[in-house]
Amino acid sequence: MLRAWLVVLAAALAGCAAVAPPVDSGEALARYLADTNARPGSPILRGNAAEVLIDGPRTHQAMFAAMEGARDHINLQTYILEAGEIGERLAALLRKKVEQGVRVHVLYDSVGSIATPAAYFKALRDSGIRVCEINPVNPLRAKLGWKLNNRDHRKILVVDGRVAFTGGINISSAYSSGSRSNRAPHNVKPGEDSPRGWRDTQVRAEGPVVARFQRLFLDAWALQDCGLPAEEAKYFPALEPKGGLAMHVLSSDPDSDRSEMYGALLQAIEDARERVWLTIGYFVPDPLSLRALTAAARRGVDVRLVLPGFSDFWAPVYAGRSHYDELLGAGVRIYEWREALMHAKTAVVDGRWSSIGSTNLDWRSIVHNYEADLVVYDAGFAAGMERRFRADMEAAEQVRPEAWKARDARERFMEWLARRWEFLL
Repeated sequence: MLRAWLVVLAAALAGCAAVAPPVDSGEALARYLADTNARPGSPILRGNAAEVLIDGPRTHQAMFAAMEGARDHINLQTYILEAGEIGERLAALLRKKVEQGVRVHVLYDSVGSIATPAAYFKALRDSGIRVCEINPVNPLRAKLGWKLNNRDHRKILVVDGRVAFTGGINISSAYSSGSRSNRAPHNVKPGEDSPRGWRDTQVRAEGPVVARFQRLFLDAWALQDCGLPAEEAKYFPALEPKGGLAMHVLSSDPDSDRSEMYGALLQAIEDARERVWLTIGYFVPDPLSLRALTAAARRGVDVRLVLPGFSDFWAPVYAGRSHYDELLGAGVRIYEWREALMHAKTAVVDGRWSSIGSTNLDWRSIVHNYEADLVVYDAGFAAGMERRFRADMEAAEQVRPEAWKARDARERFMEWLARRWEFLL
């Protein structure tokens, strides 16, 4: 919650945006979309394999196993890097790999990791790990100008240039247990901590697509002026096909006014003919995405949203809820997850187009953050994503239009208040 308030307040103080969206915000987002569609972007790559990983324990196990097997290099980029039990396990493993001659680079976000002691990062550096802070909170450490409102929200791990991970999962104690590992109370409110592990999704990929994640990491390293990466590492080995999946790596980059994932998702929604099923950790829709979702529902597309019933920061939940009337009125079905904190960012459209990544459907991801997502074009992969969506939907509480209209005045006021800040959320 501290991280979220820091970003919002810093953005307002730095003059990055007004309290409410600027009058031409819709036009600005339209330009984003037009610009994205006009760019050639990264290519769709074939011959890949992917494994979907659910929640922290399974994801961290897979990531640590991949790093344990590293022989040449490990490149890790994360929003949150905590110094708790999982962070200490990571530090011990990375130190061991350095001793074995593996080159290790770590990029962490300054706001996301604001609670991590400086001594933790010093210990990493002292052990030979190359560590770089992204857009420092302290303006005296900002090499390229103070950009506190632009956060690196990507979660990327590349090992030996042959295996890559991405999704929503950080190096944090919030992921130390699964989202269904014990019974959770249903009275958790927005802004309160989850009493159990967060519900999140990650993906492990192999094949030619790994080179795209490697390029994103190395470009971010160069952008932050982190110094030269280890020159002797083999960052781009020849990559043989590992499977039959066609994949597309999409990124968001506020420095170049580009959000590839936003444009691709809106295009997928607008092209949908059967169903649009989205799981979104932070849902604060802009005018274009709201219009795309409601238009799809009105033309008969089965549009469903699995959203958090509570979160680590109250404002995004209420800002998102302030749009429920319009969504429900168009026929969109909304489900709120209250078993644990819903943090996943996934989509599956028409049983063929799927995505897993770090991009939320909110102004922060679209305009302010660096993001990374993997899009998969495959019916078999999409079928697995739909099974996962159904399981999450069945564990959620559906928001019924009649009950929603009967909510109390306090809830309506909180929605109104959060809506004033939605451009910063």
